[in-house]
Amino acid sequence: MRVGLLGTGPWALKAHAPALAAHPDVELAGVWGRRPEAAEQLAREFGGHAYGDADALIGDVDAVAIALPPSVQAPLAVRAARAGKHLLLDKPLAATVEEAREVADAVASAGVRSVVFFTLRFGAGTSAWIEQQAAAGPWFTGRADWYGAVFGGAASAYADSPWRREKGGLWDVGPHALSVLLPVLGDVTEVHAVRGPADLVHLTLRHTSGASSTAVLTLTSPPPGAGVAIEFRGAPGIATFPADIGSPPTEALARAVDALTSGAPHACDARFGLRVTEILAAAERALDA
Repeated sequence: MRVGLLGTGPWALKAHAPALAAHPDVELAGVWGRRPEAAEQLAREFGGHAYGDADALIGDVDAVAIALPPSVQAPLAVRAARAGKHLLLDKPLAATVEEAREVADAVASAGVRSVVFFTLRFGAGTSAWIEQQAAAGPWFTGRADWYGAVFGGAASAYADSPWRREKGGLWDVGPHALSVLLPVLGDVTEVHAVRGPADLVHLTLRHTSGASSTAVLTLTSPPPGAGVAIEFRGAPGIATFPADIGSPPTEALARAVDALTSGAPHACDARFGLRVTEILAAAERALDA
């Protein structure tokens, strides 16, 4: 499968480009970015050609991998799907529900495959742990807390990200929390949200299983307080997310590429990405109210 990479930022450099270049079933055919010099550098380091036009790259490949802000990703994903290209997308799928729905509808209409890269759903150890909890229920409640320090004083390659600064932890790490809670507790039927300091958001959710869950989401945690905490409680007991089962992003992304090339549908597709966007938007409306 010939794959074109759209995006040249830190996430493209850290995860997408090395994972695509190393994957035995794909060829990294080209790179396009909003900074031509960065596209040239990525192409020199990982292979393929640097393109000055995104549509030209889309036309030359079988699939596109997108590592761009959600508001930029969505329209490019629609164009690629309508051109018959398979999609490896990032979270969040889009910045609005309308844009996310347009992506999901374009994928369905074109009959192309789509995979949205929710990191924990593709790590070998983390995905197995999530599947175990989904099979172990019923659960009474759960929580998934993400205390990121991108804007809290820690040195981060993502500190210069305008969309993260605008949308905050709700939209950046919120998808990670939802990608764990939904497969274990079921779809969300009720959303409540309260602001904390800076960008911190407290979510309270009701699920189709009858369980409730909470999530604390921020990118401005003081570094000593940063970290991830996931827990489920119920009839099976207490399941706590192990801290030592994470995978490097390149390994997790390689498994996402496996899912795209396998030809089989995956649970983390554009339709799931749309559902996550709908929940994030509902939380944003709750905060505004």
